[in-house]
Amino acid sequence: MSVAVPRSTSSQALETVVRRVQEGSRAWVKRGLKEKIALLEELRRAYGVIAERSVRAACEAKGIDPASPLAGEEWLSGPLPVLRNLRQLVDSLKDVQRHGAPVIPRSRLRTLDDGRLAARVYPMNALDGMLLPRNVGEVYFQPGVTADNLREHQASFYRKPHGGRVCAVLGAGNVNSIPPLDCLYKLFVEGTACVLKMNPVNGYLGPFLEEAFSVLTNQDVFAVVYGGAEEGAALVHHAAVDEVHITGSDRTHDALVWGPPGPESDARRARNEPLLRKPMSSELGNVSPVVVVPGPYSDGELRFQANDIAGMVSNNASFNCNAAKLLVQPAGWAKRGPLVDGIQAGLGRAAVRRAYYPGADQRWRQFTEGRSGLRLVGSAGEGELPYALIPGVDPSHLDDRVFRQEPWCTVLSETGLPGGDDPVAFLDAAVPFLNEKVWGTLNATLIVHPKTLQDARARAAVERAVRELRYGTVAINTWPAAGYVLGSLPWGGHPSSTPQDIQSGLGWVHNTLMLEDIEKAVLRAPLTNLPPPPWVPGHRGALDLGRRLVQFELGPSWLKVPGIAAAALRV
Repeated sequence: MSVAVPRSTSSQALETVVRRVQEGSRAWVKRGLKEKIALLEELRRAYGVIAERSVRAACEAKGIDPASPLAGEEWLSGPLPVLRNLRQLVDSLKDVQRHGAPVIPRSRLRTLDDGRLAARVYPMNALDGMLLPRNVGEVYFQPGVTADNLREHQASFYRKPHGGRVCAVLGAGNVNSIPPLDCLYKLFVEGTACVLKMNPVNGYLGPFLEEAFSVLTNQDVFAVVYGGAEEGAALVHHAAVDEVHITGSDRTHDALVWGPPGPESDARRARNEPLLRKPMSSELGNVSPVVVVPGPYSDGELRFQANDIAGMVSNNASFNCNAAKLLVQPAGWAKRGPLVDGIQAGLGRAAVRRAYYPGADQRWRQFTEGRSGLRLVGSAGEGELPYALIPGVDPSHLDDRVFRQEPWCTVLSETGLPGGDDPVAFLDAAVPFLNEKVWGTLNATLIVHPKTLQDARARAAVERAVRELRYGTVAINTWPAAGYVLGSLPWGGHPSSTPQDIQSGLGWVHNTLMLEDIEKAVLRAPLTNLPPPPWVPGHRGALDLGRRLVQFELGPSWLKVPGIAAAALRV
């Protein structure tokens, strides 16, 4: 198979496409729920048809043997979340038909210590729960949302539809499920027609999406265009485009909104006079922290979490907005060094990967050159990068790029904060450090020992940290990327960001229960689990697991669970 990227879309073709989708958007808002449900079912079937071919194309582009366990990454991050999202949207629209909004039983609602509402949205049932056993996902709402008025904060498009809108979607180049998921959210949750511009890095995915989404193209509510920054700017600024969604770099966002970097851009930002005045949602990356709360970890428990963190770094060659980038530990904690050693050992079991994303080599050098104590893991060939561990970064050096810039390559830094063995004192230092000193608002991980939570004072400190951390997803004892896959959990940056200081972006995607006025998603997992997560380095069953989970989403059944479990256990 040849990984071909279509040619850039001409200005004349772009004009035709946008005008066609603009016309289709007006009819789209009038489509009945029964028809939209039928379209989603057709999309599930069609996406299942292109799943394997799209995975093979991704493997070729990223230098992965499609028959190797490593290819499981592409199944798990590509077709799986898309098909899961489509299935959940069918269920949600059926609920909208019957009840006016997706149903969340009152038994799944609780009040947080600060008085706000939380809703448990994963798992929705026992069969749903087999994807991530013993994990629990919740949504925390902003003040004003209550158990009594929750329905008023769901599915507002279906209660008060607009007159038809067009969204320019600038697709991500790293994970192949991101562009279709972004468009599905805009189309079926917000009722907005989409023109998707593929990123040149994974432009090869475009023809597969055109095939799978042809039923939407025939409705004149979806189209794919190609090209780079010039074509993206032409699309975004087109008079018929009403709003914009971007998954990518904060620098790209700021260039579109405020103009190229320089005095004029700074002045516009200071005056709050953006060049682009259209509504804009975005997901823009993160210096994703992993915070280790001190506790009585055994060697086995520490090893499990070390492998988990190594997988958060190595997955997709570390070209993930949620890849672990900053390990935060108590400075004087006795197990600080052993955990770093364990992560290094875990990375040693990971394949050294092709650095397929442009600029990775330069960024890697910027982070690693001149670093004392630098640890390199893996023997890199041409076009590849070894894993780099940077332990002991001084947290008082806040201008250090490890705190302010996402590496977007195979680098994990480590720093120590005050607190010693006291989890409360450590969290009291860690939360403001992350909120005020570390760039990004997308996701953070807390590692907490269950015995720590048995102490009332420490448990209160952990729960306070979960509430106060300004991140769109906070995960406990697991990788926040799991929340990305689930679909029912919203995905996006914390709503405290502003266009002037965009951080990880504003707005939500996925969110198949159509929730609004969201503050964050919270995913909790056991400290150790059986089976272990499929992203741990060297997982021998990842390919089989990915294929089986895709087949499960095409037709959920308890009969498929034993095969899934067997694949998951082949570590």
